[in-house]
Amino acid sequence: MDRPKLPLTGRCPCEAVQFELTSMPRFVYACHCTECQRWSGSAFSMSMPVPANAFRITHGQPKSWSRTGACGIRSTYWFCGECGGRVFGEREGRPETVVVRAGTLDQTWWVRPVAQVYLRSAQAWQRIPNNMECYDTLPQDFSAFAPKWREMYQSE
Repeated sequence: MDRPKLPLTGRCPCEAVQFELTSMPRFVYACHCTECQRWSGSAFSMSMPVPANAFRITHGQPKSWSRTGACGIRSTYWFCGECGGRVFGEREGRPETVVVRAGTLDQTWWVRPVAQVYLRSAQAWQRIPNNMECYDTLPQDFSAFAPKWREMYQSE
């Protein structure tokens, strides 16, 4: 599959907060937990972990909100103070990673998840492709996703 050209750019819905990525994401996954359904107002959300040093806010100043999630990890979510659009998040104990909401990218034609998590909460009508890693809850180790992602995009 073709890869997009770097840097990747993205923004919140009202464009008050904008960012760029200077490297490809480590992978993309879809989460079907009830929290992500509520956050997205849809059946799932798509997340892209990226190296923190490859992520940069280029316009605006996002606001933060923190909480301890269902998996017991404290996360900080960054969103636009104007429109409320969630842009990215950070997890306690993982300062090297920022998790960007895949739908905030300016170009999403290339985005394909390699895994589906929290399928126990997936909507009954949801169809999951056979070639994906699938988990009933959150896997302890996401490292298996990266090789599949690199293979999909033929990256180094």
